[in-house]
Amino acid sequence: MRRTLALMVLLLMAIVILAVVNLMIGSVEIPVADVCSILLGNIAESEIWQNIILKSRLPQTLTATVAGAGLAVSGLQMQTVFRNPLAGPSVLGISNGSALGVAFVVLLSGRLGGVALSRLGYLGDAAISVAAIVGALAVMMLIVWVSQKVRGNVTLLIIGVMIGYLANAIIGVLKFLSPEEDVKAFVVWGLGSFSRVSGDEMMLFVTIMLVLLPLSCLLAKSMNLLLLGDRYAANLGLNIRRTRLLVIACSGVLVAIVTAYCGPIMFIGLAVPHLARSLFRTSDHRVLLPSTALCGALLALVCNFVARVPGFEGALPVNSVTALVGAPVIAAVIFSRHKDDVGE
Repeated sequence: MRRTLALMVLLLMAIVILAVVNLMIGSVEIPVADVCSILLGNIAESEIWQNIILKSRLPQTLTATVAGAGLAVSGLQMQTVFRNPLAGPSVLGISNGSALGVAFVVLLSGRLGGVALSRLGYLGDAAISVAAIVGALAVMMLIVWVSQKVRGNVTLLIIGVMIGYLANAIIGVLKFLSPEEDVKAFVVWGLGSFSRVSGDEMMLFVTIMLVLLPLSCLLAKSMNLLLLGDRYAANLGLNIRRTRLLVIACSGVLVAIVTAYCGPIMFIGLAVPHLARSLFRTSDHRVLLPSTALCGALLALVCNFVARVPGFEGALPVNSVTALVGAPVIAAVIFSRHKDDVGE
């Protein structure tokens, strides 16, 4: 217990330090004292620095923190429900559904209405966010309906993969029929970014995630029972179908909200649960859910920092950075487990 608390405190400290680093470093470096002064509301600081911190870096940092936590928790839930270490937030096609919704807005609206909604500034951004949520929730509702009809997790997993392929096929047709400029806009959205959310949108996004993440932790006991196997869990009084439905719905909503605001962010949901299990050496979801959220927030902040390091014009695609940062971490975890197994 002491080790667990110590690790969580260290993770929290690392998150705070990385958040400050994200606020300090970029194309313009701002001293930490000035960053703290601006955050405390000191209007005597440089107006340019205030705009950089309050309108760009702070929203981006907060978005990365809660998005990373949400995707990591979603990945843990999927891996628990399907008892599959390769399951992730996109395993049921929910991310593909979100991408399909955005594809209709970005690729199809221009051909039907003459002007693509994605080019209409704030209205276009709002339309993309709404389309992403609608697409993701539509696929999630379909998955929920299917889950009532099938018993096996493997069958549900296969159906989810097929839905993802179907969505990608429709997106491919829309790309083929769309002008090059709209296709480019859709591809840029698909690269993922923590910098799209600002102002009131950022506050709404952070508030929603801060409500959903604690609610996810309420499923910890049920998820622990799922690890025992369906038959044993049912004997202990767990309603397997309802629990599976709740976990899938919770994971789907988290993915839908993050994808709507940030685009499809890959790898975090797949990698972070393994990292948390390795660090905390437990399968108890009362520990894993909060620790996975912290690890997800930390890794997202690392990726956001790497994407904005000085020397790059603008920012690198977040999905490229998540793979570059996350893959070595997972490889190290796997080799570490292998050595432990050999040692035993």
